[in-house]
Amino acid sequence: MEFVKSNHNKKTRTTKMKHSAFSNHAVRKLNFYVYIYSHPITEEVFYVGKGNGNRAFSHLMDSTESRKVDYIRELKSQGLEPVIEILIHGLEAETALRVESSVIDLLGIKNLTNKQGGYKSALFGRMLIEQINSAYNRKKVVIEEPSILIRINQAFRYSMTPTELYDFTRGQWKINPNVAKQAKLAFAIYGGVIQEVYEVLDWYEAGKTYSVRQEQKFLKQSKNDKIKGRYEFIGNLANEKIRKKYQYKSVEHYFKQGNSNPIMYLNL
Repeated sequence: MEFVKSNHNKKTRTTKMKHSAFSNHAVRKLNFYVYIYSHPITEEVFYVGKGNGNRAFSHLMDSTESRKVDYIRELKSQGLEPVIEILIHGLEAETALRVESSVIDLLGIKNLTNKQGGYKSALFGRMLIEQINSAYNRKKVVIEEPSILIRINQAFRYSMTPTELYDFTRGQWKINPNVAKQAKLAFAIYGGVIQEVYEVLDWYEAGKTYSVRQEQKFLKQSKNDKIKGRYEFIGNLANEKIRKKYQYKSVEHYFKQGNSNPIMYLNL
């Protein structure tokens, strides 16, 4: 997120935090709520949270290392304070989690200082109509081409960009490169459903090709021993005929119950 320097000639929504706690009566009435932090000049929302009591004010005293803390610290260095607003209140805990998740999906995690997506975002977050239908209709498909099926269940979320989906599908995996190189197609699988199909061009040792994963600090492993012996492929989106044939179809029948291996070879 690019920080916008203040222009003191512009009217700000607030220049000094007037309150740092709710009244006891307000706390009882608020129940669980979802709140947002925004820039006092640009009105850009930079953080979304949920909680109860005086949770909304806790970030003002936070001293941990994070983008959120850096953003607030930079504001204060300019004599400004973030604007704190309650987006919705009077909620049960589960509902607050789901509302927070929806707001994060709508604004986009990359546009916020939140460290991670919202509650169960991968399961119930922002989805295309085709993704909704595929998640519940489970139309089976038979794969005919030499292929590698790659389950990305832990990293997947429906709001991933096409680049993120590609980079999390193509690496970093413990595979037999001599076998994997026979695959013509690679399938991104989540929840037993094909989310995308790629034409495989070649395989490389993990970390040898650029990936958006390298930009994400919590996943940065390009110089870590954890990627030794792992591989990643480069490729393109499969042609429209292939994608129409396979995308959003179920392949869960290929995986035996209890099989936790994220990689499966077919027709090799």
